[in-house]
Amino acid sequence: MAAGVDHLLSLQYADGYWWGPLASNVCMEAEYVLLCHCLDCRNRDREQQIQRYLFSQQRADGTWAIYPGGPGDLNATVEAYQALKLIGVPETDPRMARARDFILANGGVDATRVFTRLWLALVGQYPWSKLPVVPPEIMFLPKWFPLNIYDFASWARATVVPISILMSRRPVFPLPDGAGIPELYLPAGQAAPPPKGGEHRLFLALDRALHWYQNLSVHPGRAAAEQKALAWILEHQAGDGSWGGIQPPWFYALLALKVLGKTDHPVYQKGVAGLESYGVNTPDGGWWFQASVSPVWDTALAVLALRAAGLPPDHPALVRAGLWLCDRQVFVPGDWQVRRPQLEPGGWAFEFDNVHYPDIDDTAMVLLALNSLQLPDEMRRRRALTAGFRWLVGMQSRNGGWGAYDVDNTRELVNRIPFCDFGEVIDPPSEDVTGHVLECFGSFGYDDAWSVVRRGIDYLKRAQQPDGSWFGRWGVNYIYGIGAVVPGLAAVGMDVTEPWIQRALDWLEAHQNEDGGWGEDCRSYDDARYAGRGESTPSQTGWALLALVAGGRAGSESARRGVAYLLHTQRTDGGWDEVHYTGTGFPRDFYIGYHMYRNVFPVLALGRWRAAIRQDEG
Repeated sequence: MAAGVDHLLSLQYADGYWWGPLASNVCMEAEYVLLCHCLDCRNRDREQQIQRYLFSQQRADGTWAIYPGGPGDLNATVEAYQALKLIGVPETDPRMARARDFILANGGVDATRVFTRLWLALVGQYPWSKLPVVPPEIMFLPKWFPLNIYDFASWARATVVPISILMSRRPVFPLPDGAGIPELYLPAGQAAPPPKGGEHRLFLALDRALHWYQNLSVHPGRAAAEQKALAWILEHQAGDGSWGGIQPPWFYALLALKVLGKTDHPVYQKGVAGLESYGVNTPDGGWWFQASVSPVWDTALAVLALRAAGLPPDHPALVRAGLWLCDRQVFVPGDWQVRRPQLEPGGWAFEFDNVHYPDIDDTAMVLLALNSLQLPDEMRRRRALTAGFRWLVGMQSRNGGWGAYDVDNTRELVNRIPFCDFGEVIDPPSEDVTGHVLECFGSFGYDDAWSVVRRGIDYLKRAQQPDGSWFGRWGVNYIYGIGAVVPGLAAVGMDVTEPWIQRALDWLEAHQNEDGGWGEDCRSYDDARYAGRGESTPSQTGWALLALVAGGRAGSESARRGVAYLLHTQRTDGGWDEVHYTGTGFPRDFYIGYHMYRNVFPVLALGRWRAAIRQDEG
């Protein structure tokens, strides 16, 4: 425990925050290469670093996966191949040949997702006419009308707006001679039809109508629609130069601004300048691009872990962290107010500076952290807690749960749009976020006598899987869901001996590995046989222990074996190693390796386990 605490303290930045790199997949680097080509800001040295990194991530069969140990992914492999050809790697390179064989065996370019084909269209390697259409006229739809931009999740909304401009203008940034990828197409008649995000006849007919409209020589209202989209983009830039604090809308917004001739605009220049801040250098001379950054999330988790491990609430490191978190609180309007116009701001975002998109999960965890601290300015801490608490209460959805960024973002209609094949495009309430919110409310002394809490509990009862587990929306997968829900239920005073809660704990014990740890493969989102199954990891073992401790099983043989696993796998410097991704961006499509998870969750779990054992022993 002491070694884990010391290691965590050594990772704190001087300003008081914790921040670990956020790994994803090679589409980030491939699209960075293509973006710099389109923006005419290529850096040959950086491209060599990316080339080195891309090949370091290639599987033996020539493919690229979207998570460590995963199968080859067609989209990632096509994008990496195109980026490497642009950098200058010849198609005769054996590594390229192996990738090409996989691509052709799996349908070629025509079988890739819309995002991949969109990037290829931008560089003249795919016809714009074959892509589903999202016209900028979508900006005219009122907020109450189906398919308006606020029916999309925040991340999809920030992506769709700039893409609508690109689809209106259909720009092409030609590649140098020899950098194209004609060899990735199957012969005519053999190509598979492009995958569709929604097969509903109405939407396919709508897409055909939009293509017809796009091909007209005159588009009434098009200029006004583009200006409306432009204004939205200019208004929504984050403080670090990104949009939404994530890669996709950032890249597309810069492309849209370039296409509209805004390269001299301060917003564009800030966006380009900010790209470097998301880059990570590797020890072997490579470079990769983070899909997002997570300092607020990492800091809240680190504070909770250190408090559980026994650090006093006024420890200097925790005071610095608490003050830093107070400085990050968001008190300006955001997109969430479309559904809650009367609610006052007060949440926290995931990133350093993303005031447009505070999120519920971060807010819950920050409130938990601040509620456990003593700061020199106690009035400031209390004001932060009050504002954050009110915002959290106000963001409850009608079904009793909490989503990530918005209230009642549940219109399934947008999932049927042919364009939407790139992951989750709505933000409905989730079990894990709801569990964290209940844990937060419990730290303030609230229980199921309060209707807000009762509605959250009822939502979790309805959402429970038949086998007793809960789905993990933002972490892999059912282990994460249980690890978030059971502590939340216990915190608000639920009787954890009730059968429905005990079933979740039984599920955990039934899925414990022989080495005492827990692990769950990302494949569990696609294949039920992997639910709760996978190589043990420190973070997933921590989640399981958090649930067992909260559920009254700290003294069980299962919990003791889990503790032994963490102690046995701890490095001499107090940290842990974790190869597998345990974070989820979009189930089935996008996974995340949080580098801080391997260090915070074991310490948090061990601290709570020790406290529970001491309490049991009197």
